[in-house]
Formats: sequence, structure tokens, C-alpha cells
Amino acid sequence: MSGRKSTPEEIRRRFDADVERFSNLDTGQSATIDAPLSLELIARAASGVHPDAAALLDIGCGAGNYTLKLLQHLPLRSVTLIDLSRPMLDRAVARIHQAAPALAVTAVQGDIRETPLAAETFDVVVAAATLHHLREDHEWQRVFAAVYRALVPGGGFWISDFVAHQVPAVQDLMWQRYGDYLVSLQGPAYRDRVFAYVEAEDTPRPLAWQLELLARTGFRSVEVLHKNSCFAAFGAIK
Repeated sequence: MSGRKSTPEEIRRRFDADVERFSNLDTGQSATIDAPLSLELIARAASGVHPDAAALLDIGCGAGNYTLKLLQHLPLRSVTLIDLSRPMLDRAVARIHQAAPALAVTAVQGDIRETPLAAETFDVVVAAATLHHLREDHEWQRVFAAVYRALVPGGGFWISDFVAHQVPAVQDLMWQRYGDYLVSLQGPAYRDRVFAYVEAEDTPRPLAWQLELLARTGFRSVEVLHKNSCFAAFGAIK
């Protein structure tokens, strides 16, 4: 993955036009391997570790799937949604209000790299298919540190994302498997289209790298819930 990467504005425009693909709670985003499983595992892990969680932050919320799933497992009273895309936020808010009319919902259109988070505000933070848009190491460090500060003691940061691999031969193997999965969904043209926007937009980090960064940031426990090919679900407890 090399060459000029898409700007946040370019990424925003693509997601503005792609709301429907992110609006199915049963299937999740089809281009993500095991999306429904990762969604279920994160919801159940979050509810097991934080059964009384009341305040949720959903980073890169898309159309709201993760918040909707967590609402099935947690006694949430408030949720803060952050996304680059206003149409995504609007869809998420509408779906969440329909599912939980009494829930206090705050929607923030913005980039998590530039969005201030109040200290010790959230019981649970989730980030699904969004952190791979971070670029330089210092951006990852800053975002992880901001999430750590924003969590209450004992709060959890749960991530489902596209990941890279440190060993080139393993990266090639996993990339081939991912390509085969995409072909099985919609054929070679679909694989090529997904690979093109990954090349343009994404800069994922290895799972081991992210787990080490979470520990270095100060999280006292890290857990891997699931990994298949280029996708992983994992988390950390403050």
C-alpha cells in the first residue's frame, strides 16, 4: 500500500454516498470478513466487562450498527457519535432514536484526530472500521491517549478493524485470502474495486503493534476477541 492517500475530505465524500451499505445490523459491512461475529463478540465482551455502562462513545459510527448492538446488551443512557459523514450521522441518529427514544444522543461531525474528548466521560468506547484511516504513528498515539483519558477508570476501548501484518509473506497470504473472500461475494470486479479504495484510503497497523500501543498508553489489560485474515476484534481495559 503506497502512493498518495485520500484526504479526510475525499474519504468523507465516498462515505456520504455509501450509507445503505453500512445500515444492516444483521450483515454489517459486507466487505469486512466476519462483520456480524465481531459485532456480537464486542457487544458481549463490553456487556460482560462493563455491565452497568451508561455512557458510550462510538468513533466512526457509520450508520450506527455498533451502538444499536450495544443497546441490546447495556443499560446505556447516553451515546456520543463521531463520524466524518453527515449522512452517516443522520442515519445513525434516526435508527438509534427509533430503537431507544429516551436515549440522549450527541452527534459530532468531525475527525477523531481533531475532536476534543472530555476526561473520564465514557464507560465504553468503540471504534469499528475507522482507525485504519489514521496515518502516522503519532496520530495513533494521540488518538489512543485521548480515548484513554476519556474513559472512566475500568472503562473499555473495543475495536473492530482492518489490520496489516508485519511479515511480508504473511501479509501476502492474508491479502490473497481476503481477495478470495471478496471474489466469493461479488466476483473479481468487486475485489478490484475494494482493493482500489483500500490502496487509496487505508493505512492499517498490525494487530500486535496496536496491542502493544494500547499497553504502552496505560491500559491495564488487552484482549483479542477474534481474528480472521486482515480483520480483528480486540479491546483494552483502563
